[in-house]
Formats: sequence, structure tokens, C-alpha cells
Amino acid sequence: MATQLIKPERFFLEKFGLTERHLERGLGAALGRQIDDADLYFEYRTSESMLLEEGIIKQATKNINQGVGVRALAHEKTGYAFSDEISVENLELAGSRAKGIAERADTGTSPPVKVGGTPPHNLYPVHLQPVEIPLEKKIDLLQRIDAIARKADPRIVQVMASFACESKIVMIATSAGVMVGDIQPLSRLNITCIAQEGENRQVGSWGGGGRADFEFFLEGGRFELYAKEAARLAIMNLSAADAPAGTMDVVLGPGWPGILLHEAIGHGLEGDFNRKKTSAFSDRIGQQVGSPLVTVVDDGTIPGRRGSLNVDDEGTPTGRTVLIERGILRGYLQDRLNARLMGMEPTGNGRRESYAYQPLPRMTNTFMLPGDSTSEEIIRSVKHGLYAVTFGGGQVDITSGKFVFSASEAYMIEDGKVTKPVRGATLIGHGPDVLTRVTMVGNDLKLDEGVGTCGKDGQSVPVGVGLPTIKIEGLTVGGTQGRPRERSQ
Repeated sequence: MATQLIKPERFFLEKFGLTERHLERGLGAALGRQIDDADLYFEYRTSESMLLEEGIIKQATKNINQGVGVRALAHEKTGYAFSDEISVENLELAGSRAKGIAERADTGTSPPVKVGGTPPHNLYPVHLQPVEIPLEKKIDLLQRIDAIARKADPRIVQVMASFACESKIVMIATSAGVMVGDIQPLSRLNITCIAQEGENRQVGSWGGGGRADFEFFLEGGRFELYAKEAARLAIMNLSAADAPAGTMDVVLGPGWPGILLHEAIGHGLEGDFNRKKTSAFSDRIGQQVGSPLVTVVDDGTIPGRRGSLNVDDEGTPTGRTVLIERGILRGYLQDRLNARLMGMEPTGNGRRESYAYQPLPRMTNTFMLPGDSTSEEIIRSVKHGLYAVTFGGGQVDITSGKFVFSASEAYMIEDGKVTKPVRGATLIGHGPDVLTRVTMVGNDLKLDEGVGTCGKDGQSVPVGVGLPTIKIEGLTVGGTQGRPRERSQ
């Protein structure tokens, strides 16, 4: 049976011989007088991946993972237990153990548990899940990508292309009387090219994806554009000069540079960090934290996007949350636990990597809204600065707000014009401070191509980022100019 014909709630009940009464018993085992909240999270995930390297398929895997997690919440304490075997006995056992962690003793009878509810929207109406597409079609796609990238330039000496996809069926049942299910497709195509000229070897990477069907990568030759872009970046890096260091104006390009916004600001706006007062944004709601040009939102309801969900991993509908409005902090991203403890409403941002993990407040698709300037006007306004188009790795300290990011594609701006490409540029700053330095915001908001994965407390979840072109005045740039250059091997 095609996945789109499956009703998630019936899938789990029928496949594992469960009834609604069994769910009530599982929740009942986790409840007690000291327990504020309890839930069950069921998951059945089919995933597939393959890697092409040196023109041949080097690796291909297919996995099925299933399990159930039971959570009991007692004020700030969380009891969590899980099993990879879904059965009535394991439901009750996990529920009892979760309660035992959250409270010391069984202190009362559990209230009746009602069930019912459906997702409020359907953001990814995929008719045929990518995991159901024949393997031969995916291999053919990777081989075509290999040929396109190599043909782009004779200096491309190696191509690595990978395709990964999954279909995740989930069901959440809560002690508040909610039972809701969802079928969540996800796919991603990644391409890395290595270019060589003499002893100079450089790398370029590109890719994309989302909660869409396999045809998404074929539409408009999207896969071909990915391959050519990866090859272009590798070739560009061959001629890139060492980046200068110092304080200068920085222009961030639209799209993927929103990862700086995600890391440097977004994590600091998650509810748990603010409840514990370990964020640089703690107790600052209603205060000016950025330029009046800056409005930041988190939106989990954008159709087909990598970070979007019909419901979060606690069964709460996702939504659009305004975090910063014209520079003023308006709110935080909340799951149920932190929202209750902070006297706020959940925002549909309770997310987990799998049934083996408890949910945490996490971002979905986080981006800055567009302004009135054109990208040309922004670049013309810079006498001497850096134009960062694409980012690689980065890190941030949530408590202090300090961040460091490396630009994988960057150019110098000289006398209002984009000039030579540079490599080795890093951006160094302080999240709340950098928002105050935004002096121009473009009208060209763009979301990333669909490759983002966010890590927190050992859990990884898919996310989206976005940004219009923006100008940041007086940002510290760490460069490689003047340093001994290590020769790539």
C-alpha cells in the first residue's frame, strides 16, 4: 500500500495490535498526583541513502527503525523511557519507569484519557514517498550529476554525490486528550566537487531538498543546477585570494547566510535557555535588542520546507512566531514544558530526533523579513568590506552570545563594487550586538535550498534558514592574509 493512503493513527494501532484503551493504559502508567503532563510518541521510520564517488556507487543503505517513547513531567523534572519494541507490555513498563524518574512513588489513580484530533494543515501532500521510488532511478540521477559536474570544467577531478531520503510515520497521544498522527517525507541531495590546478586543490559543495517528492529534484533541471553550482564553487576557490583581517562592513547575501541568524540569535531565543536564564536574551521581552530594520520570525508552516511540520513532536500544531519585531524582542520558541513553567503558550516548537529522545524547544524555519533596499544599493554603500555569499561551519556560545562563522564563498567589496573572491574569511561577533549593527535590509528575502540540520543536546533535526541581503557595520573579520598557507593535499 502506498504510504499516502495510510492513516497514521490506524497504522500503529493495526500494525502493533493496539487499541485506544491500550494507549490510555500506557498514559495511565505514567500519570500520578505529582505528574503534570504525560505523552506517548510512536515512530516508524524508513530511511535510505546512497553515495556515488569516483563514478560508482560506493555505498547504499536502507533501514527501518521503530519505537515508542513515554514521557512524564513533574514540574521541572522529566521522566523519559523508550523501547524499540512496540507492545502493550512495553508501553505500560515504559510509562511506569518514566513516572518513577519524575516522581519517587506511585501516588494516585490516573484520570481517564480521551483521544482524537487531526493536524490542522497538510504542508507536504506527497503522493509517492521518495523511499518508494525504485533504486535504479536514484542511481541514474547520481550518475547524471557526476557527468554534468565533470563536464562543467576539466579541472574538476573528483565528484561525490549523495541522496538521502526517509518516510517517518508518527503518532502522539497526550494526557490532555490529544491523539494525532503525521506522515513526514524528507529528502536531500548533496554534491561535492574537487577542482585541481597544479598542486592547488579546492572544494565546492551544493545541494538541496525538502519535504517533497522525488520529482522535486527533476523540476526545471534543479539537480543540474546543483551540480553546476558545486563545480563553480570549486573552480572559484582555485583563484581566491587570502581574506584580509580587521573590522569592516560586511554584506551577507540572501538565503543560506541566514545560518548566522539561526546560530547567533535563534538558539538564544529558545525557551529552555531563557527559563534557565542562560541566554543573552533572558528577561528581555519588550526591550530593543536590534536595529529597527530587523524583524525575525520562525515559521513551521511553509509548505514543503525542510524545517516545516504539520504538528510538532508533542502534537502541538506548528505556527508562525514573531521573535523580534522592528528590533524589539517579542517572544521565545516554546515546547509544552517550558511554556508551562514560564506561564506562556506553546508555539509548536517541541522537537526531537527520534523516539529515543525527549522533545526540546527547537527552531523550524527561521528567517529575517525583507526590507526596502535593493542588493545593488547595499553593495554600493560599502567603501571597503566583505560580501559573504555562503557559509560553512560555525559555532556560538548561548550564554555570552559570541559566535564565529567561516565563509565558504566570499568576495571583497571595493568602492561599492564586488571584486576578487577570497577564502579563509571568518566572521566574529556577538549575537545581540550584531543585530544593532544592521543598517540596511534588502527586499530579496530568500530561503535556503533545504540542507540545514541543527544540533542541540546531542539531537539533530532538520531546519530551514533564510535572509535578505543585509549590511552589518563594523563586524570583525578574521582572515588568512599574511599567514603561512597550508598546501591542500
